[in-house]
Amino acid sequence: MTKPIGVVLAGAGAFGVKHLDGIRNIDGVEVVSLVGREQAKTEEVAKKYGIGHVTTNLAESLARDDVDAAILCTPTQLHAAQAIECLKAGKHVQVEIPLADSLNAAEAVVALQKETGLVAMCGHTRRFNPSHQFLHRRIAAGELAVQQMDVQTYFFRRTNTNALGQPRSWTDHLLWHHAAHTVDLFAYQAGGTIVAAHALQGPIHPQLGIAMDMSIQLKSGTGAICTLSLSFNNDGPLGTVFRYICDNGTYVARYDDLYDGRENRIDVSQVDVSMNGIELQDREFFAAIREGREPNASVAQVLPCYRTLAQLERQLEQAR
Repeated sequence: MTKPIGVVLAGAGAFGVKHLDGIRNIDGVEVVSLVGREQAKTEEVAKKYGIGHVTTNLAESLARDDVDAAILCTPTQLHAAQAIECLKAGKHVQVEIPLADSLNAAEAVVALQKETGLVAMCGHTRRFNPSHQFLHRRIAAGELAVQQMDVQTYFFRRTNTNALGQPRSWTDHLLWHHAAHTVDLFAYQAGGTIVAAHALQGPIHPQLGIAMDMSIQLKSGTGAICTLSLSFNNDGPLGTVFRYICDNGTYVARYDDLYDGRENRIDVSQVDVSMNGIELQDREFFAAIREGREPNASVAQVLPCYRTLAQLERQLEQAR
């Protein structure tokens, strides 16, 4: 019998729980350690999911012999440093999006992955949602070509709160987190590198110190274009909607669900073994470990996204 992959999950908040729910459905994987900022709250989550070891210290978990891999669902500002810590400890690592909040940090993770040969993957979930997978397969088969992507990423987040509306210790970012999803997906679906990128941002929030509204335009070497609107000021439905305008049809993706341009639902239930993008992302991580191969959304594959984000950041800083 194949030995289960032992996992430490760091970050027992809203997104960490999404991973725990997904991993429950994956054979041959066991979460053996849970890391959180607050011991008592982390113990509550560990009890619910039957996890035997709880700590507030990632290094303690990485020192365990039964830990083969780590999944990092910690604050953005910790991602690159903790990914490097995991690789130096000899553990495979999946770090939630974004890989880093600077290009230099992202490049450091990629360099260390190449040196160690370990699996290092970033949680660019849109590559795995059945809706986007369905379209990617049609694009790869030559049945579709993207002409334009129109994307709206809207939240109402004027305080430091997580996806469950609970207070958190860090500040989110429209560019380095939420735009990363679309910048990577656009290049992935259009099939070329991004050759032009422009950004505008609204006023800086006096307490949070970030722009609450942002507009980004991208162009691929294939000729396809993308318009991305982002806001933390939207008092309405939350989340991201992707409109694909193609040479052969229009499609609207809302996370795992897909519709045509007239809002008729498209059945994507047979695209993969699950309709849960997070679970499918985790399945790819563990399959890559077992098969000794590079995963889809490896840190090397997504690095061009962070080069584009750095370019956009320089534009925004110069315009302030």
